[in-house]
Amino acid sequence: MSAGPRVVVLGFMGACPIAGVLWQHLHFIEAVKRAGCDVWYVEDTARYPYDPETFDSCGDYRYAARTIATMMERLDLTGKWGYVARHLDEGGSAGLPLTATLALLREADALLNVCGSHEMTPELAEARCLIYVESDPGVEQIKVAKGEQKTREFLKQHDWLFTFGEWVPTPEFPVPVGDMVWHPTRQPVVVDFWAGAGTPTRDAHTTIANWSTSGLKDIEWEGEHYLWSKSLEFLKFQSVPRLAGVPVEMACDVKPEETARGFEADGWRLVSPHGLSIGMERYRDYIRSSRGEFTVAKDQYVRLRTGWFSDRSACYLAAGRPVVTQETGFSAALGNPLAGLLGFTTVNEAVERLREVEADYARHSAAAEEIAREFFEGEKVLRALLGRVGIL
Repeated sequence: MSAGPRVVVLGFMGACPIAGVLWQHLHFIEAVKRAGCDVWYVEDTARYPYDPETFDSCGDYRYAARTIATMMERLDLTGKWGYVARHLDEGGSAGLPLTATLALLREADALLNVCGSHEMTPELAEARCLIYVESDPGVEQIKVAKGEQKTREFLKQHDWLFTFGEWVPTPEFPVPVGDMVWHPTRQPVVVDFWAGAGTPTRDAHTTIANWSTSGLKDIEWEGEHYLWSKSLEFLKFQSVPRLAGVPVEMACDVKPEETARGFEADGWRLVSPHGLSIGMERYRDYIRSSRGEFTVAKDQYVRLRTGWFSDRSACYLAAGRPVVTQETGFSAALGNPLAGLLGFTTVNEAVERLREVEADYARHSAAAEEIAREFFEGEKVLRALLGRVGIL
């Protein structure tokens, strides 16, 4: 039997080898493979790679190369990857020979630029089909609406634009997209990697989060400042665990000045995320051992009504763990599920949603996995995306 279309996943798991990022990439790669494609992974980057063991970003890419090799072996794709270190003046590569990697980029049937992680290179400019997959809706659309030509030109060099923002190409999204044609897609999750978790061993709903990422992608639009951070949203819903009578554990670097506000008195358990971030299995075990997820969304996603949904929350669902999370418009996009995935906009709604889950946990747990399989199953998501562009 001949191989299917050759599809290259372009990502950044070598440059940022933390657990959540690694799982995100494994889902994309495995989903493309299960969709019937001849899948390869390439990281052609000027980004200095990060070593989570030394907490250092430097020119040495050996850790990045080892990480990619290990991840590809895990998926039975040994040798089907290439790394190009453009951050070094003298160059450097790993995996495939450099000439083979660059030829692959020019000759593959399609390239998936996951999270828009790859800047334009001569090889990408010559690609047969270059697909942009946006994970953080809002910022790029605002930049284009404000007339930033660099962003516009970069996006226009892609043949297709996909976004995790379900409402970005609709009137529900307040930012005009002009002549940019956006197509909604979803976070692919390989449910088999998470299912079968059994009875939760923790009594708490949990979440894994960055406390504050403000400044990285904060942006202003029509007099409003939109934050790329969850910290202020967490503060708005600080009282929820106490009011609901349900413990919530957050693996997050909450700043000392914020813990002084009484998070623990409000029913939160705060634990360090570092052990989870450098251990893929520990990250997965933490989610699978949890009773469910209670979390918020970034300010941008909420106020711009993007319809965005978290790929980490999709992992909770795949593990059969109910998710109670802040609304971005995702509920309407998914048909307003009645169990397993519950959105909220106010403190009172959040309290009621947690109580609903606890009142009939078995039903919500079973529904969570069903939602994951229906809406986020990786093979289904990638078949739809690649079918849309004419590759499948």
